[in-house]
Amino acid sequence: MDNLNIRENTAACGIDCFNCEFFHTNIQGFFETMDPQRKAGFLARGATVEKLSCKGCRLDGCKMLGGACETLKCIKEKGHEFCYECASFPCSKLQPLAEGADRYPHNLKVYNLMRIKNVGVEAWAKETTEIRKKYFKGKFMVGAGPQI
Repeated sequence: MDNLNIRENTAACGIDCFNCEFFHTNIQGFFETMDPQRKAGFLARGATVEKLSCKGCRLDGCKMLGGACETLKCIKEKGHEFCYECASFPCSKLQPLAEGADRYPHNLKVYNLMRIKNVGVEAWAKETTEIRKKYFKGKFMVGAGPQI
C-alpha cells in the first residue's frame, strides 16, 4: 500500500481501516470464513458483502457507524489529519471502554496515534498487523505489555 493509500485508509482516530474485516479488500474472505451463526445473523438483517463493504472512514464515512463519525467531523473542523495533532489530545472521544474490547480494536486508538506520531504513518502501517495480533491473541503481562 503506498503512502497516500495508507493515510487515506487510516482513520483520524488511529484505527487501521485497511486491516478491518469490513474493509473492501478484506470483506469477501471474512464473510466466506465467518462463523455460520454470526453469518446467519448478518443475513437475517439483510446484510450482504456489498452493503457491508467499506472503503474506510475518510473515504466512505465508516459504514459501521452509519456514516457519521464525530471524531472525523471534529478533526476536519480543526484542520488536522490525525487526533494526536490536536491541543486537546487525548480527548473523551478516544477514551477506551471495556465493552466490545474483545471484538473491536477501538481501545488501540491512542496507542496507534502515538506510534504514528513517533514513527510515522508508513512505519506504523508495517507494524499494525502485529499490533492487532497481540491485541486479540496476546496474553497481558503486568509491566511488560502483551506477550504472544
